Amino acid sequence: MYFPISGVEVNVVYLIVLGFIVGALGGFFGVGGGFIASPIMYLLGIPMNFVVGTDLTHMVGKSIVAAKKHRSLGHVDIKLGFIMVFSTIIGIEIGAQIIEFLKDTGKIDVVIGLLYVSILTFISIFVAWESKKALRVSRVEKLPVGDVVAFKSVTRKIRRVNIPPYISLPESGIESISIWIILLVGFISGLLSGLLGVGGGFVRMPLLVYLVGCPTHVAIGTDLFEIVISSSYGSLTHAIKGNVDIMIALVMHTGAAIGAQMGAVLTRYISGPRIRLYFSLLPIIGALMVLYKLSSIGAI
Repeated sequence: MYFPISGVEVNVVYLIVLGFIVGALGGFFGVGGGFIASPIMYLLGIPMNFVVGTDLTHMVGKSIVAAKKHRSLGHVDIKLGFIMVFSTIIGIEIGAQIIEFLKDTGKIDVVIGLLYVSILTFISIFVAWESKKALRVSRVEKLPVGDVVAFKSVTRKIRRVNIPPYISLPESGIESISIWIILLVGFISGLLSGLLGVGGGFVRMPLLVYLVGCPTHVAIGTDLFEIVISSSYGSLTHAIKGNVDIMIALVMHTGAAIGAQMGAVLTRYISGPRIRLYFSLLPIIGALMVLYKLSSIGAI
């Protein structure tokens, strides 16, 4: 099928299947799925600037479905999500402006591609290390796996950051934390969202667990709730800049709506450390796909 906005011809079956896969992954891991969808869209021949804007647009509908399901399971901290939105939007706009600058230089593919690979590789290695350590701790100390986190010493230190104002997050089990920590998490994920065309969840979910101290399941649901808002803004700002192919986004959403609900339900049966361990495989897959594409065009 030919998509006149982006000027590419893509098999719609590929897009529907891709939407279903990232929908299921998003519902299960609490991510927008952009770190998988974006590399595949790029491999399908969609220009990088359209990959960024279109993937953000596709995330909106899919995340609404998944967040609604997680809300019914009690996995969404509405207060936390709304606070993060403010700094996330600032980060998204800065990222989008960087994209515009790189479009003018003609180096967008190489710069964004290599940044993608570096960030995803680091996240994959770190989360794999931490989740395996958490599972080992639970076995050695004979603790229920539940939501054991091997990085809690850092979490405790961060919660002691003495920068007012402070807030409490009862739904996440957090008595007191500086609001600036939450805003920082939102800004970092927003910057990557606007810059890389992802929902930011691939970094926001780990940050909510390791820095803020949210239980994994609550981090997943809250992340999806925040993605709905931030991706909506990201979609709008990229659409204004001409980086969105709405037809590709709608085709992908037909599969994503089903996958998102299935993924959300599965989180009820898997412990936090195991979810994080499975999650660690996804960023490295995305990094390898980008490396393959960059090598195929002679960029590296």
